Amino acid sequence: MMTIINKILHQPRLLNLTGFVICVAAMLFAVMYLQGVLYLNPCPLCIVDRVLISMMAGIFLLAAIHNPVSKIRLVYAGSNLLLVIAAFLVGARHVWLQHLPPDQVPECGAGLAFMLDVLPLWEVVTKVFTGSGECAEVQWQFLGLSIPEQTLILFSGLLVLVVYLLILKPEE
Repeated sequence: MMTIINKILHQPRLLNLTGFVICVAAMLFAVMYLQGVLYLNPCPLCIVDRVLISMMAGIFLLAAIHNPVSKIRLVYAGSNLLLVIAAFLVGARHVWLQHLPPDQVPECGAGLAFMLDVLPLWEVVTKVFTGSGECAEVQWQFLGLSIPEQTLILFSGLLVLVVYLLILKPEE
């Protein structure tokens, strides 16, 4: 049994496929359950998280299909490393906003769709990353953890996977 697990842990294709499945499962949970069943609308930081998870899923899938044995595999893993670090920072900001005292929570601003229509992209990005009052609202919890706290756990796991892919010496 250990030899099978050891063999899997040295197969970049299977590890990238695992990353893809994790990202797709996270997106399905967010869209199908949180939004579709519980009718929770994502705040701007949640939308940024979803975009970053989707981008990671795409890179994991490309890496799994391509399965390069050369240094190109490091490009895939390095790209996902940058994305997961960005996602972790967004998630950390989101958790921080949720733990602010109520009198320090930023006021709610315009919706993301409206901002994208009327503001330059860089200004929208700046406003989204500063967060708003709606990002500080805890809409749902599981095991005492808010959605952004659960997302940070997801990003921690993806970070471990991506770092492992970076240091992995695949079997030829």
